[in-house]
Amino acid sequence: MKRKNILITGASSGLGRGMAIEFANQGCNLALCARRMENLEALKKELRDTNPNIKVFLRSLDVTKSEEVFDVFKGFNQDFHDVGEQLDRIIVNAGMGKGASFGKGYADQNMQTAMTNFCGAISQMEAAMEIFRAQNHGHLVAISSMSAFRGYPRAMTVYAATKAGLKSLAEGVRIDVLNKPIKISSIFPGYIQSEMTDSIGKPPPFMVSLDRGSKLLVKAINKEKSNAYVPFWPWYFFKLLMPFMTLKMLRKF
Repeated sequence: MKRKNILITGASSGLGRGMAIEFANQGCNLALCARRMENLEALKKELRDTNPNIKVFLRSLDVTKSEEVFDVFKGFNQDFHDVGEQLDRIIVNAGMGKGASFGKGYADQNMQTAMTNFCGAISQMEAAMEIFRAQNHGHLVAISSMSAFRGYPRAMTVYAATKAGLKSLAEGVRIDVLNKPIKISSIFPGYIQSEMTDSIGKPPPFMVSLDRGSKLLVKAINKEKSNAYVPFWPWYFFKLLMPFMTLKMLRKF
């Protein structure tokens, strides 16, 4: 089935913004949330200029505030009901990559990443599943990472752990609703250009542009597979190799 009413968290920049643009190009109605409302307002104008026929709803959201997550998701759900529609898909995308090696004085940044990427995802998935269970259909999408499959050093340590946790959360929910009309997808992006990758300095290997990456992400999401690796080449094959990589290899990767 075609999903046309889509909620995206973390939509003010990066992959969230890129996916919003691509879904708008496909004629989808959007519910977009993030902390930076000024960015969302600018994005809404851009989307409506491109496709004036779509509906775009906006709300400010800090995903580390669980009660706020539930209020925002319920509000978006009501927005769609008010125009005779239902939420078809919710994309858990909000995240950050702050942090450093343990023991170097960056405990606050590491904890902030953990709270946003993992605890925030729990709240988002709880709120999403309340909506989908009530209407007995929907598509929940968890934007994980290729870093979910092994541990990583330095600034990636907590980030990779949160993405592994998100992978496990999505799989658990998928088992829970097996054979029901609610789909759960885990998406594992490789390196796609964004504010997060820009902060790394030297461009990482196999990185694709945000435009191309967003198109590939949306294509993968629309297929509604349980797991998708984006771009498929070379990341699916890296996933097969990762269990055999030594710690020295991961340190360089």
